[in-house]
Amino acid sequence: MHHFQYKGKELYAEDVAIKDIVAKVGSPVYIYSQATLERHFKAMDEAFAAVPHTICYSVKANSNLAVVKNFINLGGGVDIVSGGELYRALKAGVDPQKVVYSGVGKKDDEIEYALNTGILMFNVESEQELTRISEIASRMGKKAGIAIRVNPDVDPQTHPYITTGLKNAKFGITIERAIEEYRRAKDLPGIEILGIDCHIGSQLTKVTPFVDAIKKLKNVINTLKGMGISLKYFDLGGGLGIQYNDEAPPLPADYGTEILAETKDLGLHLLFEPGRNLVGNAGILVATCLYTKQRDEKNFIMIDAGMNDLARPALYGSYHGVKPVVNDQDGVIVADIVGPICESGDFLAKDREVPMFKQGDMMAFMSAGAYGFAMSSSYNSRPRVAEVMVKGDRFEVVRERETVEDLIKGEKVPAFL
Repeated sequence: MHHFQYKGKELYAEDVAIKDIVAKVGSPVYIYSQATLERHFKAMDEAFAAVPHTICYSVKANSNLAVVKNFINLGGGVDIVSGGELYRALKAGVDPQKVVYSGVGKKDDEIEYALNTGILMFNVESEQELTRISEIASRMGKKAGIAIRVNPDVDPQTHPYITTGLKNAKFGITIERAIEEYRRAKDLPGIEILGIDCHIGSQLTKVTPFVDAIKKLKNVINTLKGMGISLKYFDLGGGLGIQYNDEAPPLPADYGTEILAETKDLGLHLLFEPGRNLVGNAGILVATCLYTKQRDEKNFIMIDAGMNDLARPALYGSYHGVKPVVNDQDGVIVADIVGPICESGDFLAKDREVPMFKQGDMMAFMSAGAYGFAMSSSYNSRPRVAEVMVKGDRFEVVRERETVEDLIKGEKVPAFL
């Protein structure tokens, strides 16, 4: 469910016409619906209302302060993977005791920053990381809450680039090794064992892989109990998918029913780290047709947004639905929608049946709220686009469009040139 709908022939974000936003802000532009963000958070939160739980939004999906603040206002925490994301979350007003720190490459200064902030816990990804956190926390005279990220070797049946729970992935520690690391952590200075963590991948469209992973981790939890290690938190990660095209992912309520049935006897506080599921369908990228071209029966629609603005199609071969902002085109055409980047991989749609866009027509790339702006860049020295949030009949720019001056901020020509 999202709040981007047609009223007559015009596409709206909630109660604001998209063309009116572009007229004021320019093109390309990312547009987010606050009502959709709220609806998706509440659906996930309500799915687990029967048990103690915290929804820790995965900041990497979309780190805009307005987006993060929206979830914090609804009672959420955050899942972070860098010191920069922690900084953003704190600026948005997060309670540090609702922060979990994931990621395989935590630097010393990031660990120190998190300890000084007083976050809930680190999701430990390796044996050496556990040692390093212990050393730093001891030196600082602090206790670091930790969970070990267990890699259960479960196939999430998703794209290989976003599969994280198989034994050949860089993420987490194998079940056998994790038990030994818990045994070691019990006696390490500066360490407080709080929980266990598992995240098997992203854009999952079935609940079965989640349940399979939980079954394996329940065995670990029971083994830890026998070792005298009692846990408070079970971090189940994120990964629940959304509909981009013809996928049929489970609803949060159905996901919740199965997860609760599998965890009901554990008595642990459940943590969840949804990202895409909360923001993916809450955002669109709007672009404008610059030119059209036909060559050897191949049709091209050149637009003012490129792979630097929305990398997912080039990176994953991902699908984003394409809708006209004003639905007045004369028929349909099979075409590639391509951007201005000097790369053959610069496309947002390939061999797609789309409206017969002409110069000046605007189009919306749907389901672009997750890993859209967050993965954008200034490749080809293209300033990053503006971001806008809509609430009802109001909208505000929540990130200004970059300027060419912004592109060279921090650069200098050395004195010897």
